[in-house]
Amino acid sequence: MPTTNDGPGSASMRIVMVVDDAPETLAFLCSALASTGYVVLVARSGEEALERLKLAVPDGVLLDAVMPGLSGFETCRRIKADPGLTHIPVIFMTGLSETSHLVEGFAAGGVDYVVKPARPEEVLARLATHVRNARAVRLAREAVDIGGHGVLVVDAQGRIAWRSPQAEAWLRQFFPERGGMPPERWIESAAHAQSAADAGLLVERDGVVLAARPAGSVGLGEFMLLLHARPCAAGTQRAAALTAREAEVLSWLAKGKTNRDIAEILGMSPRTVNKHLEHIFEKLGVETRTAAAALAPQTLGQPLPAL
Repeated sequence: MPTTNDGPGSASMRIVMVVDDAPETLAFLCSALASTGYVVLVARSGEEALERLKLAVPDGVLLDAVMPGLSGFETCRRIKADPGLTHIPVIFMTGLSETSHLVEGFAAGGVDYVVKPARPEEVLARLATHVRNARAVRLAREAVDIGGHGVLVVDAQGRIAWRSPQAEAWLRQFFPERGGMPPERWIESAAHAQSAADAGLLVERDGVVLAARPAGSVGLGEFMLLLHARPCAAGTQRAAALTAREAEVLSWLAKGKTNRDIAEILGMSPRTVNKHLEHIFEKLGVETRTAAAALAPQTLGQPLPAL
């Protein structure tokens, strides 16, 4: 069996992609990486790198900053824009020494850089460190899946920076028409949710409800969302669980009426309306008025009454 050694001199069963348009750079780097156990993928342009990433996901990328066509900076930005690739550490190889270029590399999503002509010992040491760190972070995040939750990490621009395997599976299940990418408004609602049952966060498909709740900041402007899926009763079963009066209260609640408005319409006291709502929340498995309103159409199984 292969052993695992995270030191600079070993890379058991690990894959690295080298992206450079210079044959001489590719030759000596591929030789150095292969001699220490890496499986090496080669791309001679940014466009070719992105195509190869559709077929294989490496543990790290060594990326030339300046290439004809798609620059290394833009290539990195596109890699980081893909939730399935964003975890990959990208190390720039550059002859550029101006601060503005280095800043651009980090802003594009790079984790480090080496100056050309690259020295194999330095490249191997930096690569091993970043691959090890990336794997440790990924394993820590994936561990949350064991508890029955999926994890999304969202960056400061509201884009998904990382998703756990369970989150990936649920998003593809509940947003198949978008390729597993939830709408921006859904992510924005989740960031400011007071409850996992807030209306904008509940998505139902095939008898299962997906809920999301914020789990706080994880630094650098990023925040974490916890996802959880639970089975729910079909709309007819929900409707049967509500009394006729509760169904009336829910229908007017969904039209935005206050407790006092509903009391006047149905000829009861606001306190009685509140008691009905407590029962409705319990039966629907929600915690807020907005969540109950979001489930009203499928719960009642009929158009809401006109105002």
